[in-house]
Amino acid sequence: MKKLFSLLCPFEWGLWSVSLFAVVLSFALSPEKNLSSFVASAVGVTALIFVAKGHVAGQILTVVFAVFYGIISFTCRYYGEMITYLGMSAPAAIAATVSWLRHPYRGSAEVAVSRMTAKKWVLTVLATLAATVTFYFILGALDTAELAVSTLSVTTSFLASALTFLRSPLYACAYAANDVVLIALWILALPTNPAALPMVICFAAFLANDIYGFVNWRRMQKRQEKG
Repeated sequence: MKKLFSLLCPFEWGLWSVSLFAVVLSFALSPEKNLSSFVASAVGVTALIFVAKGHVAGQILTVVFAVFYGIISFTCRYYGEMITYLGMSAPAAIAATVSWLRHPYRGSAEVAVSRMTAKKWVLTVLATLAATVTFYFILGALDTAELAVSTLSVTTSFLASALTFLRSPLYACAYAANDVVLIALWILALPTNPAALPMVICFAAFLANDIYGFVNWRRMQKRQEKG
C-alpha cells in the first residue's frame, strides 16, 4: 500500500486528501451516521485517483465501491443504481482490470492508452442505446424512484464503463457526466433520506477527480504516443 501511494504526485496527493476530507466532513455533519455511505465514498475517491493515474488498482477498488454503492442504492429504492453498479459497473470494472493488466505501457504499472476508432464508436453507441432502452423498461417495471434520472444514469454509466474497458481518455468525460446526474439524483433523495448527503459530497468529489482524470489521461496519451 505504501508503494502504491508513493506513485502519486503532490497534486494528486492534494486532490485525494481534499476529496477524503470532504467525505469525512459530510459523514460528520450527516444527522444519520451511515457507515456504508462513508466507506463507499472513501473507497470511491481513492479508486478514482488511481484510475486517473492509469493504475489497475483503481479498477480493483472500483469493484469494492460498486458493491457498497449497490447496497446503499437498494435502501433508497434507486433500483436502477443498484442494478447498474452490481450488474454492470462491477463486472465492467473486473473486465477493465483484465484489459488493463493485458495492456501495460512498456511493462510498467501504467496502462497503455488507446484511441477510439470508427468501429469502436459505432459498437459502443449501439450497445449504450440498447442498454438504455432495456433498463428503462426494467426500471419502470420495478417502480424505480426518479425513473428518468435513473435511466440517464444508466446511459452515462454504461458509456463510461465501455470507454474505460477500451482504455480511452474519454472515459473520464462520460464519468463526469454520470457524476452530474448522480449529484442531482441524491439531492432529490435528501428531503426524505438525510443519509444521502454523503453521497452528494461523494459524487461532487468524483466530479473533480474525473475532470483531473481526463486531463491526466490526455497527458499520458501524448507522452506514450511520442514514445
